[in-house]
Amino acid sequence: MQEISSNLSRNLVGYGKDVPVVRWPNGANVAVNLVVNYEEGSEYSHEMGDGENDSLAEVEYAFPAHLRDLAKESMYEYGSRVGVWRLLRLFDEYDVKATFFGCAVAFERNPEVASAAREAGHDLLGHGWRWEEQWRLSREEEANRIKKAVASFKETWGEAPSGWYCRYGPSINTRELVVEHGGFLYDSDAYNDDLPYYVDVRGVRHLVVPYSLTYNDIQGTRSPSLFLDYLKRGFDELWLEGSRGRPKMMSIGLHPRLVGQAARTGALREFIEYAQAKGDVWFARRADIARWWNEHSAEFVTGQA
Repeated sequence: MQEISSNLSRNLVGYGKDVPVVRWPNGANVAVNLVVNYEEGSEYSHEMGDGENDSLAEVEYAFPAHLRDLAKESMYEYGSRVGVWRLLRLFDEYDVKATFFGCAVAFERNPEVASAAREAGHDLLGHGWRWEEQWRLSREEEANRIKKAVASFKETWGEAPSGWYCRYGPSINTRELVVEHGGFLYDSDAYNDDLPYYVDVRGVRHLVVPYSLTYNDIQGTRSPSLFLDYLKRGFDELWLEGSRGRPKMMSIGLHPRLVGQAARTGALREFIEYAQAKGDVWFARRADIARWWNEHSAEFVTGQA
């Protein structure tokens, strides 16, 4: 299996024409990972002393940046007060397990969410100390944030996260810092493949489980019907590839303040029903995919799956 070095040079080849012949559990054609980005309360805000208001809320309004935007803050609050609970009920109804991309401060401000999600059987990926951009931090600051976040998760979630993912993108130091910290199965700070792969990080073989912003509730107008159509089309094509012997994974990004609104939750409900009815799908937690890859990837590469 091709590996890339830790020197930040780009790999534009990947698996190329020799895509691994993957076999997911029970012969599934697609591994679907539902990702709940739980960021509410940890975003940039005047309340947190940042001197700015964050974006990615229900609407974008030209509010003065130097003033506290109470309206936008309340849109974030909807995600933690209402949206996340609607999603948890939905997952429980259809017996699907998700991965929480959790920010440590968000769980500290609403620890009941962390305990409820873990009790329901979902898994945790570290999404930062706060929902902040790593490029703003020095290497030392970023390393300290990772350490603080993991300690915080052990208190709120009850254990350390299995993986790591930054807001939008990593810094040039992130992957090395994740490996140096230790204890992570993988990171998801890449958007460059439909399958996991390994990289070399200063002599350490490290697993990357790529994420995607494509099948994400932030896309376009966030219209429920358009979101549903987008998910179905992506799922169908990946399912078809899997039925022809090339199974893939599909990451679906969700934000409680957005898809947690009733109309959009309805679209997500339709998708889950659609995928389950079609069959040959594995709704998997991200850690499950990482462990499966670690245990079976040698078989995939040699064509023994």
